[in-house]
Amino acid sequence: MALNDTLNLRQLLTPANLRQLAAPILIIMILSMMVLPLPVFLLDVFFTFNIAVSVMVMLVAMYSRKPLDFSVFPTVLLVTTLLRLSLNVASTRIVLLEGHGGPDAAGKVIEAFGNFLVGGNTAVGIVVFVILTVINFVVITKGAGRIAEVSARFTLDAMPGKQMAIDADLNAGLIDEKEAKRRRKEIAQESDFYGAMDGASKFVRGDAVAGIIILVINIIGGLFVGVMQHDMAVGDAAHTYTLLTIGDGLVAQIPALIISVAAGLVVSRVGDEGDIGGLVIGQLFANPAVMTLTAIIIGVLGLIPGMPNLVFLLLAAVLGGLAWIRHKQMQEAEAEAAAPAAAKQAEAPRADAQEASWNDVSQVDVLGLEVGYRLIPMVDKGQDGELLKRIRGLRKKFAQEVGFLSSPVHIRDNLELKPNAYRIALKGVEVGSGEAYPGQLMAINPGHVSGPLQGRETTDPAFGLPAFWIDTGMREQAHALGYTVVDASTVVATHLNHVILNHAAELLGRQETQALLDHVGKDSPKLIEDLVPKLLPIGTVQRVLQNLLEEGVNIRDMRSIIEVLAEHAPRTQDPVQLTVKVREALGRAIIQGLFPGNADVNVMALEPGLERILMQAMSAGGEGGAIEPGLADTLLRQTAQIAQRQEDIGLPPVLLVPSQLRMLLSRFLRRAVPSLKVISNSEVPESRTIRVTAMIGAQQG
Repeated sequence: MALNDTLNLRQLLTPANLRQLAAPILIIMILSMMVLPLPVFLLDVFFTFNIAVSVMVMLVAMYSRKPLDFSVFPTVLLVTTLLRLSLNVASTRIVLLEGHGGPDAAGKVIEAFGNFLVGGNTAVGIVVFVILTVINFVVITKGAGRIAEVSARFTLDAMPGKQMAIDADLNAGLIDEKEAKRRRKEIAQESDFYGAMDGASKFVRGDAVAGIIILVINIIGGLFVGVMQHDMAVGDAAHTYTLLTIGDGLVAQIPALIISVAAGLVVSRVGDEGDIGGLVIGQLFANPAVMTLTAIIIGVLGLIPGMPNLVFLLLAAVLGGLAWIRHKQMQEAEAEAAAPAAAKQAEAPRADAQEASWNDVSQVDVLGLEVGYRLIPMVDKGQDGELLKRIRGLRKKFAQEVGFLSSPVHIRDNLELKPNAYRIALKGVEVGSGEAYPGQLMAINPGHVSGPLQGRETTDPAFGLPAFWIDTGMREQAHALGYTVVDASTVVATHLNHVILNHAAELLGRQETQALLDHVGKDSPKLIEDLVPKLLPIGTVQRVLQNLLEEGVNIRDMRSIIEVLAEHAPRTQDPVQLTVKVREALGRAIIQGLFPGNADVNVMALEPGLERILMQAMSAGGEGGAIEPGLADTLLRQTAQIAQRQEDIGLPPVLLVPSQLRMLLSRFLRRAVPSLKVISNSEVPESRTIRVTAMIGAQQG
């Protein structure tokens, strides 16, 4: 029995359990001080502990890199406020009971604050106490409370916009699902933190009011106790109890002031991650010109007769010295940055000293990005350009979702472009362009914002949505109005991702096809050997894969694609016919991509009469059968109208047709309605229910 008790005690006293018990024990002790009498020595210990805790809280607030690093601060604010009030109650009890015994009756800490800090002068003590209370209550606490209130409101209003920005980064491949969850959790924590700080600031305000009331009560109560119960003279009683009360008030008010400063430091942080000391030094003393001008102004003031010349001139000399040191540091940094470039230029041979060679014949890049000179820092490896990281993420996400590794993006500067312009080229031909402004943000209107913004009006280059280029300081305002806010590198990366997805078929060249087959051959070597080149040349396989990519079908399931090609290659070498067979085999995945889950397949269909006419045109003209011009115009117009109605009600624009018409209508309608997907009856799995929501006919009633 004793052994079991010992084991249970050891389990209870583990570090983890002790850490969990610390907070409840502290709260119970604090509440106990309000009702139980404390010895004078123990009161001194708790007063000293209160001062130490307040200093620790302020230092943690200063060294925190962002507000959420000190997310427990609202709780700490409540506990420290409760501790001070409990000490006030305990000290009031001792002052009134033992105050007649002299200035040290309530402990050495109160005596020190009452005698040393204010020189034993009750009038000075009262004035100092009132000033500290006013500073704490009127200036620091009120300002910090207002900042917390506004921050809470704007943080809550900005949550939808921030969530949309995270979704945009996730869809663009800039972050993965794990990072998206972390950011969403951080946004929720930030909202909770500022909301808690808005309420917790009321604790400090109430503490300041309570300090004044306790001061008045103690002075009046001390006079009554000293005169009526201990037969002290009125003057002696007033002096003794007032001095003790002042010491008691100051020993509580100074930690309160420190905690209020810590609260102000936490809620007044803006943007940058870093400790406050480093940010202040880095931003306030970063510009040598500012320090030089300040030194000149202070020096001129120091030369005026009657001014404290020594102090002013000494400070001017210090500022001038700091400016000179900072200027030298900046020159050395510039020299170090320029040295590698100069060395590289010196090593480069002169162009006019060499004969022409095959090295002068440059190949056209499959995928290129050209930038104006102001965008160079975004793509400079030496400056750790953010856009480079995003492009690497785009290629990885493209490979995972589409099924092959695209050519690298070759980036170069182009002085012929505007300073903030960029151009995306595919095999030397421009396929996209736009402008980006480093240091600014693009606020994109997703269609349901609550107001305009002050900024440069523009259009999102990827999707054509209306947008504004705004300053970074307007981020929270834009989020609150419902805009999706992204930085300049994200704008370019999203546009590039959009272009790559739309031109995936053109990016799949012979080399990429061979690399893809080699990659599949590592796991299924026999499958590849039986197909290429025994049954099909690699060019035919490439054309089939391109046909799939042109219609937005990914080629991740290469095993199924190769098996279908190997099965039907002995009977036909036509890429179009082979594509039809592959699409039928991939039908489940195609339909799943358009209609996730087991929901009904809501499609548009052709009116039977129109379907017969198109089938006759196909039989008369073969695979490339022509459609009568008037009928073609009506078909295009009606399809566009009905597809738009489908999108308006939240359904994907999908047209279901017989397999003989699918390829013809897909190519014919794709240019007029880019978002339209054309599927055949044979591609829909038997387990899925088809529901026709709209009918396309030659005539509309």
